[in-house]
Amino acid sequence: MFRAGNCFRIFSAATVLLVVSVLACHGAHGQASLQTSQQTSLQPPPQVSLQSSRQDSPGSAAQSDNALGEALAGLEGDPLTLSDAVAAALVEATDVGIASANLAAARANVRKQKGTFDPEIFAEALHTSISQASASFFAGADVLETEQTVAEAGARMKLPLGTELAASLNTIKFATNSDFTSLSPQYNSVGKLEITQPLLRGLGPSTKGQLTAAERVLEAEEARYQDAVYSVRADVEATYWELYANERDLAVQRLIRDRAIAFLKDTELRSSAGLAGPNEVANARVFLAEQEQVVLDREDALDLVSDRLATLMGRRPSGDQWRFRAVDQPPTDFPLAPVETLVQLALERNYDLRAGERQVDALRALAKKASWDALPTLDLFGMLGGYGLAGKGRDVIFQFDPEADPDTLKNNLDTGVGESISQVVNRDFPTWEVGVVFRYPLGNRANGGEKDRLRAQVRRAEQDLIAGQRALEEQIRAQYRELSRGRRRLEVASEGVDASSEQVRIGTIEYEHGRTTAFELVRLGADLAAAQQRYSAALVRAARAAAELRRLTAGGYPEVVTSGGSSAEQ
Repeated sequence: MFRAGNCFRIFSAATVLLVVSVLACHGAHGQASLQTSQQTSLQPPPQVSLQSSRQDSPGSAAQSDNALGEALAGLEGDPLTLSDAVAAALVEATDVGIASANLAAARANVRKQKGTFDPEIFAEALHTSISQASASFFAGADVLETEQTVAEAGARMKLPLGTELAASLNTIKFATNSDFTSLSPQYNSVGKLEITQPLLRGLGPSTKGQLTAAERVLEAEEARYQDAVYSVRADVEATYWELYANERDLAVQRLIRDRAIAFLKDTELRSSAGLAGPNEVANARVFLAEQEQVVLDREDALDLVSDRLATLMGRRPSGDQWRFRAVDQPPTDFPLAPVETLVQLALERNYDLRAGERQVDALRALAKKASWDALPTLDLFGMLGGYGLAGKGRDVIFQFDPEADPDTLKNNLDTGVGESISQVVNRDFPTWEVGVVFRYPLGNRANGGEKDRLRAQVRRAEQDLIAGQRALEEQIRAQYRELSRGRRRLEVASEGVDASSEQVRIGTIEYEHGRTTAFELVRLGADLAAAQQRYSAALVRAARAAAELRRLTAGGYPEVVTSGGSSAEQ
């Protein structure tokens, strides 16, 4: 006759065996699959088993695969492929939207700076009418009335060299009631061609510095936009594989929970038959409660990852689903190139690093402009022009002696504004100017301080760039180690699952022969569960490292490996 304690150990062992068998995946074929993975590529994720390790029937492996497959298929969620997740994120991700807005702003700024050199046309018209009492004999009227219309038009532009060009035509129409005016209306026109050429400040880089800096900033924003796209791709892929791992862990844990429910029912039946006491039933309930808590924890973790993926995509699961469900499986074979090739490829193609380089170039352009602006102003200017006069003649009568005949000045001129303009164009009455302008503020602290400030910013940006290059190389080497060791990590994790399964099988046999305890079997079961989780984590870890390498090399990985080309050829 067995004592109650012995009965409890037997039934507890059966319970543990069923729980452990949920996690068993490789069985007797573990070593063969490991050797195959070392020769070719990595094997798919291990599958959990619903069969007791004491059973060794030919159909047990298929039953194990079906058990986990049914558990995964039974998970709630909106099915989602990796390609759909990436496509949605590229459209809705806020990081990409922000980078796109910054790119549009940079393009607008380049357009604005180019507008400095756009030709400009101008025109102005002004009409003035004045009535003014006069006390002077020479005013020509007791109430002097004058009307004047001024019209000016022209064009001007600034060249990237700093040269300023201007052409203008100014016409004034003047009419008065003064008796001493021989032309009324009178048309005065003047035309000018002007040029101003800076020789120091304002020459070349001083004028074009803002445009050059804006163009470099535009290139930096284009690189940042591309980096945002690759970053979103990498984040979505890493989150997607994390979703896959959490789904797998939840499926395994639900299988364990279901077995715990069956164990409790079995213990209650044996208790009603007098084969187990209240303590055994309480222990089974504690075990079930613990598994239920773990299931809830796994569901919380899965929901958190799904919410993070939904945030990246900018949409929630469809219908009444509250989480996404991964459809694809992570890859298991990752090609590798020499680490120095990957480092060189990243230094050449990384968009974040390229943005830093263009930012340094922009600051250098501004610093060069500030250096020219700190010089004295020395401008050479010149002007060619002509004058024109036209109008309708009036006789001017002078009578200083009332007893004498008046003196009359005849004026038979009768021309319009066209004649005045014609005289300007033909330079019938030419004019010209040439000169030089010099200005220099004593101390020149404003311009000199700006020059020193921008030079300091250039030095700081250069140091930031060097730090970015070093950090990039460090990241490449870290991800390379992660990926290169990922192959071995998966193999070791697979070996761990095989070894844990074998330990459970041996422990079961030893317990049946009284050589071990139920506590030891529980510990072995925990080891097998941890081995399964380590395999999932290793699989996702390698996939995440590959995605990060693609981002850091701007898509150069794995193309540089599969094509067999060097970084220079790429």
